Amino acid sequence: MPQLILDDGTCFTGRSFGAQGAAAGEVVFNTAMTGYPESLTDPSYKGQILVLTYPLIGNYGVPGRMIKEQLSKYFESDKVHISGLVVAGYSAEYSHWNALESLSDWLKEHNVPGICGIDTRALTKVLRERGTMLGKLVQNDQGEIDFYDPNKVNLVASVSVREKQVYPGGDATIMLVDCGVKNNIIRCLLNLGATVVRVPWDYDFTGDYYDGLVISNGPGDPQMCSATIKHLEKAIQQDRPIFGICLGNQLLSLAGGAKTYKLKYGHRGYNQPVLKVGTNRAYITSQNHGFAVDDATLGDEWEPLFTNLNDHTNEGICHKTKPFFSTQFHPEASGGPTDTRFLFDEFLARVREYKSAISDDDKSE
Repeated sequence: MPQLILDDGTCFTGRSFGAQGAAAGEVVFNTAMTGYPESLTDPSYKGQILVLTYPLIGNYGVPGRMIKEQLSKYFESDKVHISGLVVAGYSAEYSHWNALESLSDWLKEHNVPGICGIDTRALTKVLRERGTMLGKLVQNDQGEIDFYDPNKVNLVASVSVREKQVYPGGDATIMLVDCGVKNNIIRCLLNLGATVVRVPWDYDFTGDYYDGLVISNGPGDPQMCSATIKHLEKAIQQDRPIFGICLGNQLLSLAGGAKTYKLKYGHRGYNQPVLKVGTNRAYITSQNHGFAVDDATLGDEWEPLFTNLNDHTNEGICHKTKPFFSTQFHPEASGGPTDTRFLFDEFLARVREYKSAISDDDKSE
């Protein structure tokens, strides 16, 4: 019988689906009710065994492989990034108008094992009390594997693009540093009339032309991305607008001199409430991260922009005088609530204001 074994010796026995094989990684949980195709293709889950707490998974199958504007229409990247999947109840029978295949068959294609019949409520309780733990999925007839800590390697390097890619869209040129970007970030920028230049995580963009800079989400410890941080340190000396998302929030903070730390078990799901600092306005957000920014270490030029209403951790920063801001949550929210999608509009407005000001300066010379 397949088993999930945690690094403290706790063991859960269930039934196998997906690929037949073993997997090891960091065990994390997601509280979302829907959106498993999007979550499983989110590069931020690289190296993790994902526990879905909703008790019915697989009932609407997996959608087709349609491509729109060079991007998969229904997925957040071109592959499944999780190491393994853990669910309470797996539905082998699926029904949806755009379903192409079952979740199990899709996992087999990507060589990702799954286990069902697990008491995910009991498992989540263990993770909440102990914090994020290492774990492994094993089959009795396939021998033993070692535990694996993905936070000890540079996961970003394994999920970023290898070379520059351009997505034509409009008048504003956005430099997108791909640390494991979700496709919907690109879609949101294109829908607002931007041309997106997607570059690898360690690409030196500081000498290139662009109107605005976006630092994407991604997996793992932000301090592993020293090359990105070094380039951002140069970028914040200029005035071109910057927008960081998830890991991008942590990288922008590190470039500004702040520190980051690992959360006990992270924030993952579509229902995280955040408060905009200085207001009574709250938003429900989609999140997927295991590290956070230490507000107490922000420099004099920076301030918190959003705060998590559950544990009061940082959910974003902004520069006091320059057009730089970032969010720890996902304003592109695929899946999840679209409460904060307006932040893309605000960013593009700043980009066009900056571009217009530069154009006016050129005319006056």
